[in-house]
Amino acid sequence: MGDSQQRLQALDALRGIAALAVVLFHYLPYYHELYGHSFTPWAWLEFGRYGVHLFFILSGFVIFMTLERTRSAGWFAMARSMRLLPGLWAGIVITWLFVAALGPDDRAVGLGSALLNTTLLHEYLGFPHVDGAYWSLVIEATFYVWIGLMFYTLRQWSRIRPLLWAWVAVSYIGVLWWKEIPAAMEFLVKDLLFVRYAPLFVTGMLLYRWHRYHHLSLADGLLLALSIGHCLVAYKAPFSYFVLGCHGVFALAVNGYLDRLAVRPLLWLGSLSYAVYLVHQNVGYGVIGWSYGLALPGWAGVGLALLMAFSLAAIIHYGIEKPALRWFRKMRKGREAKPAAPMPLMTARAPESLP
Repeated sequence: MGDSQQRLQALDALRGIAALAVVLFHYLPYYHELYGHSFTPWAWLEFGRYGVHLFFILSGFVIFMTLERTRSAGWFAMARSMRLLPGLWAGIVITWLFVAALGPDDRAVGLGSALLNTTLLHEYLGFPHVDGAYWSLVIEATFYVWIGLMFYTLRQWSRIRPLLWAWVAVSYIGVLWWKEIPAAMEFLVKDLLFVRYAPLFVTGMLLYRWHRYHHLSLADGLLLALSIGHCLVAYKAPFSYFVLGCHGVFALAVNGYLDRLAVRPLLWLGSLSYAVYLVHQNVGYGVIGWSYGLALPGWAGVGLALLMAFSLAAIIHYGIEKPALRWFRKMRKGREAKPAAPMPLMTARAPESLP
């Protein structure tokens, strides 16, 4: 098995693969379902829908690592905001303008909705997404709030763990009785506690502790098994087995068995994955629709959409994300009188939690 740096780079590579799977799902089977292609996409690309679930596992892993290295809730909130928001705001502007110019018309939202998207509160207020992929970012941001409150209020894993047990238990109840949830509790259970996805984050946190401390207590091991098993009741087969496999692949990467994935093309894809996720869906739909209007073959339109998505993502990543993070790190280094990490965990760079 490789060293810690290689293992974390393997997670970056997995993030890139998952992002590409989501993009291909949106451009091929999902576009075909919504608007119709001139060809029939491969059925197995439907599994790309569940690439997002791997992102959620990775978020649990990385965010708990980040929390243990960040001494205050304020710095944690600022760090996550600088990672999430500059790219998001650029993605919103680009997507809104592209949809206005190229369509699809059914994907257009008003300026007010677009502005609310910048806060990631829009879904809770009943406003549409600028891009359909943003639903997962709302969940990400909500997870940051919950886990930040737990960590900085309780401070000890032994105090946090009972809340995670309760969250996973509620997640089982929620998905098993999804249609019977009382209307008065739907917003809490389905949205604020996002019971279809919460155990994925819990799994990531537990796998981080396994990676960090090289063992799990009996209570943590049982919670990990329960969290992983949730996918078998939350999703329909065969997709439930695919998500189960994602857990296995992630565990293999954490333990160093997938270090060979840490090659430059996949690491580059991983570095662009968040920006790709932000701008690919509706922009790509507009490009594919435009290409059909020019009587181009369907595969040519998909290729042009991929080229556009990655080009825009590179502009966002290198022109906005990286400068914003450099500025934040420089500012933080200058303001902190003491080392940021009360408990230094590792020297390897943490993989990003977002797509």
